[in-house]
Amino acid sequence: MELKTVLFEVTDHVATITLNRPQAMNSFNQEMLEEFALIWRTVKADDDVRVVVLRGSGDRAFSTGMDVKEGIDRHSNVWSQTDPGEFLSPKLNQVWKPLVCAVHGMAAGGAFYWLNEADILICSDDATFFDPHVSYGLTAALEPIGLARRIPLGETLRIALLGLDERVSAARALQIGLVSEVLPGGQLWDRADEIARIIAAKPPAAIQGTVRAIWESLDSTRTQALRTGLSYTQIGNPVGKAEVDRTAVPRGRWTLR
Repeated sequence: MELKTVLFEVTDHVATITLNRPQAMNSFNQEMLEEFALIWRTVKADDDVRVVVLRGSGDRAFSTGMDVKEGIDRHSNVWSQTDPGEFLSPKLNQVWKPLVCAVHGMAAGGAFYWLNEADILICSDDATFFDPHVSYGLTAALEPIGLARRIPLGETLRIALLGLDERVSAARALQIGLVSEVLPGGQLWDRADEIARIIAAKPPAAIQGTVRAIWESLDSTRTQALRTGLSYTQIGNPVGKAEVDRTAVPRGRWTLR
């Protein structure tokens, strides 16, 4: 792929995507939207890719959302307009390969399209999270709706309503469950890669079935989700057996978080 706004490489079953517009704090423009649509199609179709790591270049920001200087293409008919998430979001593109997000610096506004759909989200100790929409007189809807499915409603509303007047620190993000780990900046990318490789070493059908079952349960009642989940265990393991010999799985090697 010839990409201009991101870097993309696959090594040992891990696809690493690096947002590469540091001069614009990795904000997305129309070109990035189109490149992400291509990336998700590629990742979905390529069985050599088992896990995705997403990170941002530069020192200041993971991403500050939409590039307000360039903007994105909008259809003149309001009823024909689409959500940028249809380009950026892996789950909306039916990509069930785990996404590990490594956040440093600012993560704002449209950056939540990625963060809201991350399966594992870690950050550096300098990371801050905020949504500026209401400060500019814009309704904050799409990003907070996704965010409310991963952190408490009150925290989502506080982020959405305070806009530019408050930022969530890395420490607070850990407290409310937005991130699962905070690291010094110099260790962030290595740790994200390490997590991805641990996951990539596991049977991919089991991993992808797990991701899909859990995410789709968010749109279902508990009973419906459990019934669908049972079918996924049967699809993922059609002979009713684990894909690996249990006695061959190493034991005693684990980390305490």
